[in-house]
Amino acid sequence: QVQLVESGGGMVQAGGSLRLSCAHSGRTFSWYGMGWYRQAPGKEREFVAAMLWIGGRTYYADSVLGRFTISRDNTKDTLYLQMDTLEPEDTAVYFCAATLGPGLWTPEKYGYWGQGTQVTVSS
Repeated sequence: QVQLVESGGGMVQAGGSLRLSCAHSGRTFSWYGMGWYRQAPGKEREFVAAMLWIGGRTYYADSVLGRFTISRDNTKDTLYLQMDTLEPEDTAVYFCAATLGPGLWTPEKYGYWGQGTQVTVSS
């Protein structure tokens, strides 16, 4: 059974940093890609960053470009999201997700999701 488990969320002041981790297990196949999404109260889930599993090409939302970095450690089966220069607008529940096919920017394309981790940025 495939499992995605996020960790690393918390509270931080504006300008601070956090690193989210997503440990994935149980798969017997290769992902097409993995990504991070976030959802703030009263808003739709939005794309943050994604990585193609083969080749490692990365993609970012304009709102986080230059501040967030997606990476992975294949030896630990873990996906990361390094978040720097955090802003209050980054406050949300952050989800890790994995997909077997294209459509990295579309949450409906992801078949596997973690439970989410809360990130709160105070001003």
